[in-house]
Order: sequence, then structure tokens, then C-alpha cells
Amino acid sequence: MSSGPAGRWDDLNVRLVSSVVIAVIGVLGCWAGGIAFLVLTVVVCAVMVWELARMLDPDSPAIAMAGVAALCLTVANFLPPGFALPLLIAPALVGFGQLPRRRASFTIFTVLILLAGFGLYTLRTNYGFLWLGWLLAVVIVTDVCGYFAGRYIGGPKFWPRVSPKKTWSGTAAGWIGAAIVGVAMALWTGADLQLAGISVSVSMASQLGDIAESAVKRRVGVKDSSTLLPGHGGVFDRFDGMLGGAVFLLLISALIDFPPGVV
Repeated sequence: MSSGPAGRWDDLNVRLVSSVVIAVIGVLGCWAGGIAFLVLTVVVCAVMVWELARMLDPDSPAIAMAGVAALCLTVANFLPPGFALPLLIAPALVGFGQLPRRRASFTIFTVLILLAGFGLYTLRTNYGFLWLGWLLAVVIVTDVCGYFAGRYIGGPKFWPRVSPKKTWSGTAAGWIGAAIVGVAMALWTGADLQLAGISVSVSMASQLGDIAESAVKRRVGVKDSSTLLPGHGGVFDRFDGMLGGAVFLLLISALIDFPPGVV
């Protein structure tokens, strides 16, 4: 593998093509909303659970656990939140009883995955395509700014033992990009400029989701969660940032006026 300047960009073309395909599918699903978006979120979450189970224990009944997660998430989205919550936790408990090891990792991440899926569908249903688009933009801009700044600027590594490619320059660039998205969205919608701070916080949460997944992969000794997405690895590798951002937004929505300043 090349270690020169060109080597830093070897995967760019494949990543770009995959990103365009993922973006088109994602935008169409988000725009359509309703059942189409529900199916999209359920499929993505189920695949992430499947990848997680396979990473933690290749001999686990990963397909069955993904099926349980898909069923519970689907039903949960048709119930009032109080009745939905037990269903969002149940697949983690089922997996806890099936895995002979690394049960805590499976339990924590499965709960977060299902909460993220539930939160995304709730955001689309309650606030519409515009605010779901804001969340997607924050996470995507964080990732894109981090990718290019990290490779173009370089500099000190963020956490080399867990994620050797991530740099402080890329991390900070993600925050700046998210703040710009927040300011632009506030000016467009008339929301309070506090949205910039919320955007940076969501950006940080998405980075934590990325780091947490990297730590799991490092622990089990795999490079990618799967090979489903060329240039990106697995679905978990692609949506780990969205996982962190969506769960964070779901949690803080009870603490802040969201969207801020919008009647």
C-alpha cells in the first residue's frame, strides 16, 4: 500500500460511488417518509444488529437476532412510546442469552441501534423531512469534513490505538462544518442560533458513535463490520455516526426546545 500523498486517496473513488448510491437511497426514503422510511430504518437497523452479532461471535445466530430486532422495531413504531420502549430493549436481552461472550457490548449497542431507529422515524414523523435532513446533513458534513481535513491537513492523531486514521484536525473540521450547517439552517428556517451549538453537539455525538464502533472492531480484531458496502465496509461502519447523533438528539429533545425558536 502506498504511503505517499497519493496513497491517502486510494479509496476515494470507490467511497464516492458508494456514497452517492447510499445518499440517493437514503434521501428518497427520507423524502417519502411513512412506510418507505420505516422499512428503510428497520432494514438498516436489522443489518447493523446482524453485523454486530457476527463481529462479536461468528457462531452466534446473527440472522435470528437481526430478525427479532426488525420485528420489535417495526411493531414499536406503531405503538405509543411507553409501550414501544420494552420492545426496543427486548432484542438486546434475547441476544444476551444467546451469546456466550461479549454480551455487554451486544446489549449496549443493540439498545442504541434500536433507539436510533426509533428516534429517526419519530423525528421524520413529528418534524418532517426538513429537520431529518438537518440531522443527516450534520452527520454527513462531520464525516466528509473529517475525512478530507484528516487526509489533507493531517497532524496529531485523535486516538491512534483505537482509530489510527482519525486526527484532531479532522475532528475539529467536523465541528466547524456542523456549526455552519446549524447556522445555515437557522437562517433558513428562522430558528434560534442555538441550533449551531446543537449541531456541534450532534456532530460530537456522531464522532463518539464512530469511535465506539472502532473500539469494538479493535477489540474483536476486525477491520470492517462486513463487506456489504464497497469502500465503506459494512452498514455499521457507515451508520455508526448516525447512530450516535440520532440517539443523542432523542435524549436531548426532552431537555431542550427543539427545534429552538421555531413555533
